[in-house]
Amino acid sequence: MTLIIVLLLIVSYLLIATGHLTGVNKAAIAMFLGTAGWVFYVCYGTDFVMQQHPGEYLDYLAGAQPDSDLVKYFIYDNIFLKYVGKAAAIVMFLLATMSIIELLNNNGCFDFITEWIRTRNSKRLLWTITIATYIISANLDNLTTTMMMLVIMHNIVQSGRQRMLVGSAIVLAANCGGCFTVIGDPTGLILWGDGAVTATHFSAYLALPSLLAWVIPTVLINFQLPDRLDCEWSTSPYRGDDTRLNRWQRFVMLVVGIGGLWFIPTFHNITKLAPFLGALCVLSVLWVVNEAFNHKLMNADQMAQRRIPRAIQYGAIQQMLFVMGIMMGMGVVAETGVFGDIASWFDENIHNIWLIGLCSGILSSLIDTFTVSVSNIMLYPIAEAGDMAQNGAYWKMIAYCTAAGGCLLSVGSTSGVALMKMEHVRLGWYLKNLTPKVAVGWLVGLAVLWLEINLI
Repeated sequence: MTLIIVLLLIVSYLLIATGHLTGVNKAAIAMFLGTAGWVFYVCYGTDFVMQQHPGEYLDYLAGAQPDSDLVKYFIYDNIFLKYVGKAAAIVMFLLATMSIIELLNNNGCFDFITEWIRTRNSKRLLWTITIATYIISANLDNLTTTMMMLVIMHNIVQSGRQRMLVGSAIVLAANCGGCFTVIGDPTGLILWGDGAVTATHFSAYLALPSLLAWVIPTVLINFQLPDRLDCEWSTSPYRGDDTRLNRWQRFVMLVVGIGGLWFIPTFHNITKLAPFLGALCVLSVLWVVNEAFNHKLMNADQMAQRRIPRAIQYGAIQQMLFVMGIMMGMGVVAETGVFGDIASWFDENIHNIWLIGLCSGILSSLIDTFTVSVSNIMLYPIAEAGDMAQNGAYWKMIAYCTAAGGCLLSVGSTSGVALMKMEHVRLGWYLKNLTPKVAVGWLVGLAVLWLEINLI
């Protein structure tokens, strides 16, 4: 049965990696992996439980009434729910942050960005829009941030080729910006939630490498753009049926939303509660502010269709289902003991976590950033000392390599896939025009991370 579960995992990897060719949605693949894997696990539950949890299971049998389904109850209560809880915590955080960005966007809080980048100068437009992406993605969901910025860029830049270049820089900024904070990317959230890293230490080490992984390719992309971009500036969108907030009200909402998310690590350190609870608290406060500022429209029933944040939409649901499926699928594989065997083989034959990082970055670009990062996290438990200890080199290296390395190809992240769909970017074009640039930035950032960990 272990072989069947491993084969299911490998087939899922292949289908996720070739989703842009087959058209099969990777969220559906992830959910099938998560559900089918646990069904197969339960079929031979006694063997797996006696191999991985013999002491706990025998104690459970001693205090329970005789029943032929006892092993299934044990798996559900003591194994399965643990992985469901971890996955649900990530999904709830994504739901909260996606709702926050929808509330801010619906009220025109991000119109400041459009005003800020109002220029035909290619350098200024490229850097202002990517700086904004980098900062926002460090606090909010990468996919939602990318989609918002791509829409802004698409409405401004008229040339298709110029949009592909600027859009690629946006995707790179979103992925690199998300990886240097514990709340900017699901991988960082998992590491933080498991206690593998602390928020301040994680950001201190990954800030410079992620910055280089974004800046170096963006500089090279800028050389391919003309001095003056083909731009068309439209008037600000009419929001009369959504909101009538003035500038200071929109600014207040922006500060409440983004500033509240910055407070989440402090909230977690004080309360020791799950980060998603802090995100939901920020969402609730922002929601109250939204209703207070828009009470006249609400009383006049002019905002009936806008009162609930529109985060529950097709793309967001896919992202959350994908995260849930992958985490459940990796959990069942971990419970078979396979990840432990792979880790032992690595320790005996490779002896170098940085080589694992290089391979993980390449695999991320071929399969999927989140899938590869979760696989690597599941390989090792948190140790007392060494590279796998809390704030150890392994965890920071995996977070960086999978995020930046996943940009080597446009299919390596959900943000890259969104770019392919929106701007009709072909894999061959991306491989020729962006992959070498991204590789340079990724490797330079990795070298800096190595220096930080080993010399500083």
